[in-house]
Amino acid sequence: MSVVYLKFLGRCVLPCCLRPRPAYTGRGPNASHVADELPEIAYVRRYGWLEVESLTGNFTAAVIGEGGFSIVYLARLPGATAPSSLAAVKVHRSGERLHRAFLQELDVLLRLSHPRIVRLLGFCDDREEGVLVLEYVPNGSLHEKLHGAAALGWARRMRIAYEVAGAVEYLHDGCGELPIVHGDITTANVLLDDGLDPKLCDFGSARAGFSSAVRSAGPMIGSPGYADPHYLRTGMVSKSTDVYSFGVLLLELITGLPAVGSGEGRVLTAEMGPLLREDGGGVAEVVDPRLGGEYDAREAAAMAAVVARCIGEQPSLRPSMAEIRWIMWEEVSSSLSAVAAGSNGKGASLSPPVPVF
Repeated sequence: MSVVYLKFLGRCVLPCCLRPRPAYTGRGPNASHVADELPEIAYVRRYGWLEVESLTGNFTAAVIGEGGFSIVYLARLPGATAPSSLAAVKVHRSGERLHRAFLQELDVLLRLSHPRIVRLLGFCDDREEGVLVLEYVPNGSLHEKLHGAAALGWARRMRIAYEVAGAVEYLHDGCGELPIVHGDITTANVLLDDGLDPKLCDFGSARAGFSSAVRSAGPMIGSPGYADPHYLRTGMVSKSTDVYSFGVLLLELITGLPAVGSGEGRVLTAEMGPLLREDGGGVAEVVDPRLGGEYDAREAAAMAAVVARCIGEQPSLRPSMAEIRWIMWEEVSSSLSAVAAGSNGKGASLSPPVPVF
């Protein structure tokens, strides 16, 4: 097993005591240079195809995720100790277009180092079926937890939203010269660890280098109910595309309702959006009844006002993720403190935002 010596964004991921090799330049059909222009150093394993087969038991390991273009297997890393011995192995389906999508996702992941973003451990580019070896996050998705039998408490919901906002702010403003638009922020793409802290995942729709709105040349991005209507109309991708999707996620946390319902054409923003006002009015009508009134009404009103701005029709009038995070730090501080105090040492400490004036 080899280790790739890669340039990265000002942070070092410790090597696994194996020899580095030159920067990744892409293999497989139409491969492009992936890491040549990134500053500084990191170590990420490059796996051979036989090693991928071994990790996945020749692709008989438990399947923990499946989409239209990839399958995710649960694997145990040889020589690693618990809890880091488990990994999620994402195998992309074959095809020239899908291989280019794999290279694009790999390119984005190599730029990232943030505690609230799923970490890339390695990759395999021996074949068209590109493979990503990712950190395993054991507690399922936010979608499963939020819409499961037991109601997720209000304070926990606010902490999750705050931490997801921090991850998206990092993508937009904190991961180097090239801002990154995630393109598919949903509750299904937020995983929860042992302390119920979130980790943003699935960068298959991500776009790097958008300092302002540009027309995307790739396939359409976003999920039903979360996709920015302005993007769907124009094809223009910008940071505000993610802001809209985050607003839907926050509305989902407030209401306890999925972004798209099982009924005919039910969309959460169309159903609940008209009840929201930027002054926070109408919030009592939308808060998840499963909370049984156990929520802070002032916080709920403030978050409803944030949602109203995020899902507004004009992208230029939507708040930045930095502003959203600052508002949350100011307005839901009681919930953030309550969760931190009650996490029994499992929850990660929260970092304050940079003030926005």
